[in-house]
Amino acid sequence: MANILVVDDELGIRDLLWEILNDEGHSVEVAENAAQARAARQRERPDLVLLDIWMPDTDGVTLLKEWSTTGLLTMPVIMMSGHATIDTAVAATKIGAQAFLEKPITLQKLLKAVEQGLVRNTPQAAAPAHGGGLLTPAASAEAQGLNPPLMASAETGPQAQQNFQLDKPLREARDEFEKAYFEYHLARESGSMTRVAEKTGLERTHLYRKLKQLGVDLSRGKRNGG
Repeated sequence: MANILVVDDELGIRDLLWEILNDEGHSVEVAENAAQARAARQRERPDLVLLDIWMPDTDGVTLLKEWSTTGLLTMPVIMMSGHATIDTAVAATKIGAQAFLEKPITLQKLLKAVEQGLVRNTPQAAAPAHGGGLLTPAASAEAQGLNPPLMASAETGPQAQQNFQLDKPLREARDEFEKAYFEYHLARESGSMTRVAEKTGLERTHLYRKLKQLGVDLSRGKRNGG
């Protein structure tokens, strides 16, 4: 996994990105302004930076240009903004930004941009297939005629087909089903709450609350996946 620096003056954005990227297994450092970003860049040497454009002291484009002109732009930088114009995005790209994410940032676009940025930053990485799109581990296995890893995870963890005792109150039967359902998906996604939320169509906060209510062991999927 990678070391990622998130630079944004909004606490809510920093916390959200930290939670999502940390859940994906990355080591995440956060900074709320350019001064903290400079210090973190020097201290942590991040593999990738998510950089907000509009910040109170020094804006993201200026910081990006500073890193570029001083030889410190040695990592991929993904710009973020909810108010930037196309001209701003183009200018940032010309300076050296690898991508631009418009707020509010969707989960799918965030993970895709981060994955692509990290792949480009890895010289020995294999060239992407399928028209330039990134292959997931399951898709890569399918392309080679192998069983997808997700299927193997399901076989070593909870089974896709299970029997339930229906001669009991509805609430008890429903809770048993839901617990088995979420344990199955946690095993398939190696314990990643982000991917389980996306797979099951639940908002992350609701998902955490539901799993706690059902008594699901959140570390189980990660142990199985490891």
